[in-house]
Parts: sequence; structure tokens; C-alpha cells
Amino acid sequence: MTTPFAAVQAAWRFLNNPRVTPGQLAGPLVECARVEAPKACQRWLLVAMDWCKLHFGGHGAKDDRVALAHRKDLGYDLLTALAIGDRDGSPIAPLCLELRADDGVHSTRTPRPFRPGSSLDGLAAVMDHVAGLGLGTTPTPTTTPPPTPPPVFVIDREADSVGHYRNWDAAGHRFLVRADDARLVLHDGRERLLGEVADGMNRDEGQLSRVVGPVTFKGRPAVQFAGETIVVLHRPARTHRVTDRRTRQAKHRNVAGTPLPLRLIVSEVRDARTGKVLARWLLLTNLPTAVDAATAARWYYWRWRIESYHKLLKGAGQQVEQWQQETAAALARRLLVAAMACVVVWRLARDDAPAAAPVRDLLVRLSGRQIKRGKGRPTFTEPALLAGLGVLIPMLELLRTHDLDDLRQMAEAALPGLLPIATPAAKREGG
Repeated sequence: MTTPFAAVQAAWRFLNNPRVTPGQLAGPLVECARVEAPKACQRWLLVAMDWCKLHFGGHGAKDDRVALAHRKDLGYDLLTALAIGDRDGSPIAPLCLELRADDGVHSTRTPRPFRPGSSLDGLAAVMDHVAGLGLGTTPTPTTTPPPTPPPVFVIDREADSVGHYRNWDAAGHRFLVRADDARLVLHDGRERLLGEVADGMNRDEGQLSRVVGPVTFKGRPAVQFAGETIVVLHRPARTHRVTDRRTRQAKHRNVAGTPLPLRLIVSEVRDARTGKVLARWLLLTNLPTAVDAATAARWYYWRWRIESYHKLLKGAGQQVEQWQQETAAALARRLLVAAMACVVVWRLARDDAPAAAPVRDLLVRLSGRQIKRGKGRPTFTEPALLAGLGVLIPMLELLRTHDLDDLRQMAEAALPGLLPIATPAAKREGG
């Protein structure tokens, strides 16, 4: 964990340097993933991709904001590609960050902002970038590099698009995407709604009986089940493009394409006690059959890690929507520092070395958060660790440039009585 922590400290020093590009600040994140991927991944590198709206409606100083949900809802649109291990779903590191602003998209994969297209159109370039990173390869002069775990892009229902499925498959990218029940597909030679196909599987005895394992759903103990069949995307893709920037009118156009066979994996989360279905996910994938339905369903369940990551940014002492940076470029730099801090926290949370526990206790104390104590209860939370780290980093940076005795004298001169009077014994003990 020493290297990621040092990277956070180094990145903090470049936070206000406009000459430092997002790609340069993302370098330690990629190197972290390069080192950790061979240990966290057995055969595949899961890459969860998701968007997060950062609302800055009350920040008039940010002139490069864009409209989000409506014209008065101003802020920035954040896209993150998060690497996750296929062994246990542990997050590794963000591999790409893109922040859409009025002056373009600020991305870790390009030196300068670029003009945005549609949200889905931009995913292909991010996929190409991640696939080209060569994660998992750690060559040395005397050892053979381990094989690169190929990425699998795991995306929620926003990415359910026939045209994009075809493009990603043609480019050689593996994907696992949640689909809409109302999508028309060919199944057993008949055109049917995807939801109807899933309903038929549910009625057929044994097709949804494969147990994935115990899970938690909205705080309730549950069990996940999975089954699969083959469907074919045969219909034309339907584009939705804004052709008139003044009126913002969209033009629809049908684009024919080669029929694409995909695996439909139906995942059900059922109450552990009653068996009631709590959630059903229809997943389309071009993964090989060597990855069985239960494994793919488990991978999609782990997709919640990217949502937890975005929640860490919006809370946990980060409160990104309260940041005072006045440009998207400055905000992107700080987001990358926060991303590196998340990597440190994830590693520290999983570290079972004896030295890790006192550090976790220290960060919880610095966070000012109350953790419920008791037998069997965790002594920390990831939000508390991140909040504490947000205090520790600037504190260490201050101590790097100021002597501790000087700080005491400054505080006493400006605020007499702020510090307790140190007794001779306390002074000998460092108090």
C-alpha cells in the first residue's frame, strides 16, 4: 500500500498545477492496476462503466458547466471505467475518467479536451483505451510476464443498444450489459420480447435453478439464481441523433446490420427466507460459454462497486459537489487525486497485516465518524477511512513544509490558550 499512498501525496502537490494533464495524474492509477490485476484476476479483468452526474447548480463561478437533467440543472457529467477483480469482486482502480463540460470532454486518455458525441458512442474509444493498456503484464529482465487478463465491460441498462452491441462485437470487445425487457429478439426461430423469453425460462423447470450464491439485496439476505439461452439481435439499429443544435430536435434513422447471436443470461435475486423474487436482470453478453451463466450473473452483481465508488466521491468527506474549483480541468485533476485515495482505502480495507489495523483506527479517528462497536461488528467503514485520509494527506503535506514547534508557536501566538500547557513530563514524551 506504500506506493499508492505515496502517489496520493505526490498528486496532491500537483493539484493546482494547470500544466499537469489528467493523463499524467492517471498514470499511478494505471500502474496500480497493472500490479494488482494479476493477483485480483483469475482469467478476466472486469471493467464496470457508468455515468455519474455532478450537480453544481449553486456555483455561479463555474462558467463551463453543462445542462444535465434540464437546462437549469447545471454541472458536469462523469464517466468512469473501474477495474474489478474476477476472483471476489474487489475494486482495483479507475482506469479511465472522462468529465464532460462546456469546453469539451476532459479525459485521461487524451492530452486535450475533445468535442463530445453521444454518451454511448464515446464508450468504444474508452474500451479501446482500456484494452490497449496491457494490464496484467509486469515484465522484468528475468521473468516471463503473466498473461494479460482480457477485459469484460460490464454496463447497466443505459448501454442497451443494438447498433453498439454490433460495433463492440466487431471490434473484439467482450461485454455484459443489462437489457430491456421490451427488446425484440429471435428465439427458437420466433420473434419475441426479451421479457417473454425470460418468462418462458422461468416456467421451464430447471432453467433457472442454478444457484449463484448468497447475496445481499437492499440490506436483505438473498440468494442469486441464473439460467441462460441464445437469442439473436436481428432488427435494424435505430439511431437517435440531435441534428439541429438550435432546436435540439432529434432525427431517427434505421441502420440495418448483420444478425448478432448473443447469450441471454437471466439472473434472479430471491429472498433467502420466502423465495420471493426481489430483482430480475436480463443480461446480454458475447462471452464464450467457458464463462458459465452463474459466473456472469455474479459479475453483474459486482457491478454495484462502481456505484459505491461514485457514492464515495459524493460523500465520505469528499463531497465532490461542494468543491470550489472553477473549471472542469481543475475539477478533473482533483477527481484523480480522490480516485487515488480510494485505491489506498480499498487496499487498506482488505489488508489483514497486523500493521494495517492501527492505521485504520487512526483514519477513523481523523474522520470524526462514530462506528458502532460490538462483537462481530466491523471497526471501520470505507467512507470513514476515505474521510480520514482526506484529513491525513493535507496534514502530512503541512508537516512537510512546516516544523511542528513552529506550528505550535504560530497557533499560540494567534490563538492564545488553544493548545494545552505542556508539562515537563509531556514534553519529554513528545507532548
